[in-house]
Amino acid sequence: MKKSELAHKMLSEMLGEGRMLPQSRLPPERDLARQFAVSRTALRAGLDRLESEGRIWRHVGQGTFVGSRPEKPPKQFSFITANTSPADALEARLAIEPQIARMAALRASQTQISEIAALVQKGKFATDATTWESWDGQFHRALCLVTGNRLLLSIFDSFNAIRKQKTWNQLRRNVLTAERRKLYAEHHQAILDAISERDAAQAERAMRLHIEEVARGLINFGS
Repeated sequence: MKKSELAHKMLSEMLGEGRMLPQSRLPPERDLARQFAVSRTALRAGLDRLESEGRIWRHVGQGTFVGSRPEKPPKQFSFITANTSPADALEARLAIEPQIARMAALRASQTQISEIAALVQKGKFATDATTWESWDGQFHRALCLVTGNRLLLSIFDSFNAIRKQKTWNQLRRNVLTAERRKLYAEHHQAILDAISERDAAQAERAMRLHIEEVARGLINFGS
């Protein structure tokens, strides 16, 4: 077996084990080359092949990342994003995300389910609002990625852009107490369980309950 093929095989196995979360950064090339006992040239050939398969993406000066390159929301979303309130965003999420959960239950591969499970576990052990926000956003986006629907993914990315607004950010951080983070983590687990069991109807119900509870927490705090 050629060294480049060996590098591709070993990289594929590393990604398939589920230890590397979506959008996490791979170790530096020199470390991977040493780990796999291949040259940097062979390693890069293996990485090139993975990139062509859509399993990794690269950013010059920042590194190599797991999964497909995140897409920026289309420019036509920029005005909407800047002029959408948290209440509007939650209303839209309530209309869309339960269906995304349903689709995930029907379409997720075992590898994708393992990746989602890892994100759920990371969320459970988050000790502050900032860390929770990161794992929460990755969990919901991972479900959207499973659908394979690029339009849904673009819309979801616009939701994430809205979440970065100052008003929304401050409101969320104030609401995300340890007790509420624990509750949301339980919701994520319930959604994951339904997806793992291929129960599309239950996945939809669990997601609806989750978004409704998020909305209730924000509204009660803001009132």
